[in-house]
Amino acid sequence: MAAERLQKLIAATGLCSRRRAEDLLRAGRVRVNGQRASLGDRADPSRDAIAIDGQPLAAAAAPLLLLLNKPLGVLCSCGDPHGRPTVLDLLPAELQRGQGLHPVGRLDAESRGALLLTNQGELTLQLTHPRYGHTKTYRVWVAGQPDRESLRRWASGVPLEEGPSQAVEITLLRRQRDRSLLELRMGEGRNRQIRRTAGLLGHPVLDLQRVAIGPLALADLPEGQWRHLDHREWQSLATHT
Repeated sequence: MAAERLQKLIAATGLCSRRRAEDLLRAGRVRVNGQRASLGDRADPSRDAIAIDGQPLAAAAAPLLLLLNKPLGVLCSCGDPHGRPTVLDLLPAELQRGQGLHPVGRLDAESRGALLLTNQGELTLQLTHPRYGHTKTYRVWVAGQPDRESLRRWASGVPLEEGPSQAVEITLLRRQRDRSLLELRMGEGRNRQIRRTAGLLGHPVLDLQRVAIGPLALADLPEGQWRHLDHREWQSLATHT
């Protein structure tokens, strides 16, 4: 096996993302054959002894990629000190432990819908970094009936505290007396961005569901359930923008 960058080897085990692996290297917590490793170093796990904090690096995990329909009230994390339910709690025991699965991106506890979980750090980086341009599709019920000007402002990108936001594809699907259903397609996902934008426009979010990530749609996947993604779907994520 050819030598590869250490951050890539660490991420391939499912221990953490490549970005986190780079932090471990900068902190001097990685050693190769007993010598402190630096960012940019390479190693061959078939010949070299790689350790983090003195513990041997595990073998690369079997690649896993799951699509989950997250319910309300479930946290997008691998654990919670307060005992609240997390997305890993929705998986069978054999997937909860020893597989290195972690959520790709986030949905806040009050939101529901499509969420990816993987043990591949490289894939996590690709799916969450803005430069890859993966779009996400949401169905959002908001209070009231946004007028044409409000929808135009939202579509053009409403400035938030941290700066301008990107343009959004927005479609009005349904109006009711006291609420409206919108579909949003977005290329970025700042913390609670949809909720903050809707609030600024005077139409607070009543329900937020992510229905697709790139080309992957929830379709008829029941809430609280998950499924493995096949090779074709995995490849569609790698190439879709």
